[in-house]
Amino acid sequence: MVQKIERDVNRFRQIVRGRIKQDLRKYLSHGEMIGKQGRDLVSIPLPQLDIPHFRYGDKGNGGVSSGEGEDGQPVGPGQQGDGNGQAGNSPGGHILEVDVPLAELAEILGEELELPRIQPKSAENIIVTKDKYTGVSRTGPDSLRHFKRTYKRALRRQITSGSYSADNPIIVPIKEDQRYRSSKTSEHPDARAVVIYMMDVSGSMGDEQKEIVRIESFWIDTWLRSQYEGIETRYIVHDADAHEVDEHTFFRTRESGGTMISSAYKLCQQMIAADYPTAEWNIYALHFSDGDNWADDDAVCLQILREGLLPNLNLFGYAQVNSPYGSGRFLDALRSRLSLVENVALSEIPDRDAILESIKALLGKGR
Repeated sequence: MVQKIERDVNRFRQIVRGRIKQDLRKYLSHGEMIGKQGRDLVSIPLPQLDIPHFRYGDKGNGGVSSGEGEDGQPVGPGQQGDGNGQAGNSPGGHILEVDVPLAELAEILGEELELPRIQPKSAENIIVTKDKYTGVSRTGPDSLRHFKRTYKRALRRQITSGSYSADNPIIVPIKEDQRYRSSKTSEHPDARAVVIYMMDVSGSMGDEQKEIVRIESFWIDTWLRSQYEGIETRYIVHDADAHEVDEHTFFRTRESGGTMISSAYKLCQQMIAADYPTAEWNIYALHFSDGDNWADDDAVCLQILREGLLPNLNLFGYAQVNSPYGSGRFLDALRSRLSLVENVALSEIPDRDAILESIKALLGKGR
């Protein structure tokens, strides 16, 4: 019975996984589920899923029969109605919310987009130690007592000695029965990673553009976290000036005025110099904008990228969100000068349906 249940559960998981892969573009383009994310799980709404099984009809409804009849004649006691009947008492279709681990979502994303695994920068000079509880010991503190193992040892001892009574099944562990979790300390290189998100919040970036950025950055985050054990995120917003904000402010700030993209790149460069030694950190800088920029600022941006940022980054990604108020000119400037640079990835996002292709363009280099 246990094996059958496990088999059915695994089959259900495969069905859910297949449904998510089938509708991945839909899930990527909708932001509702992002608000439901917990620490490790995301609730995804799926149509009700049933594992195929035989269903028996009600008794007395008849079965297979033979006799005279005409095409279209109803079979059995039911009669065709006129569509004006009363409300029924049978269940209809339902939406089932399935909790899916973020790690599994990242795996599905990687499979569908054929994303290459990231090879982190060498961090052999940074050694971290981890304690992993992998064994059982006869000694240890009470806080690490393994209750199940202790109970089983006591039960076995009482059965063997003949002191166990099925009529009075009391199990009393003694000192020799006690078992404790034991840990093993391991050392391994630590690959640290930071993602610095930058976004244009000038008046030409509307709510829809920011929602697209929010959705895409969530999936990028999900993938990068599957590649690194620990990851930091920093957020920069800019119009004609740039400043660091928290995640909540990043997606909800709206300002007006001109746009100078170089202000964000300068602040990003200062962050890296102050907090993230490039020999120890894997650094990702991702910039979202509608492409508007002060005309004389393009040259300044390119200079900062070439001399200050690109030599220190695993990846610089620029994603341009189409806006009815933005010129979209900055993407052309980057394409003409940096499209062949190995750690530069550029993408254009005309609408939500293009988020999937944009993610692949940004992460497809596997850096």
